[in-house]
Amino acid sequence: MTPKNILITGSTGRLGRIIAQRFINLGHVVVGLDRSTDSNLEWPIIQVDVTDPDAVERGFDLFCTQFGKPDVVIHTVGYWNMSSLGSTTLSDWNTLLDLNLTSSFLVFRESVRRMDNSGCLIAFSSRQGAVKGAGEQAGYSAAKAGLIRLVESIASEYAATPLQAHVIAASTILFDPVETGGVQVSELASMCVALCSNPKEMNHGPLHEAFGDG
Repeated sequence: MTPKNILITGSTGRLGRIIAQRFINLGHVVVGLDRSTDSNLEWPIIQVDVTDPDAVERGFDLFCTQFGKPDVVIHTVGYWNMSSLGSTTLSDWNTLLDLNLTSSFLVFRESVRRMDNSGCLIAFSSRQGAVKGAGEQAGYSAAKAGLIRLVESIASEYAATPLQAHVIAASTILFDPVETGGVQVSELASMCVALCSNPKEMNHGPLHEAFGDG
């Protein structure tokens, strides 16, 4: 695979780290877009709150100045919380939408402004968003379902261009290889690589389910 500029939001998180390391191992340039920094990582971090539109714009400005346009943007930022509908506050609801859906809109909007109608966008939804909402997870289910519609809309809008937009709907993500009841994080990292390198082989639509044994 030709080396690419890979921008990963949430690269200091557990999912983001593993995806970033996979691309680093393949010889790509990886840069994180994160709210917090970590000096022990092998890739540079641009500190950004991805729910802040001005901060997202500044982060992309800095990335493009230092590295050129991104070839791949992988948005791993997300947040899960569980509460009964009656006890869910408006603040709880807004936090779930901000971190799961609004952040995706802001990051991908800035991405398409910089990527010259080419490259690859990848987001992460969930079983609750792709299949069926879960009890006591109204905000999370709604946000993840909205994320799928967002990515489908992007894919439709740019269907006549080389720009690819994908969303991976994962069940419980497993970080221990011996765990069961979900999808191994290594499988998700492999899916990201495949989507970036062989898009024509993944052309059954923008939604890719990864439920593993869960």
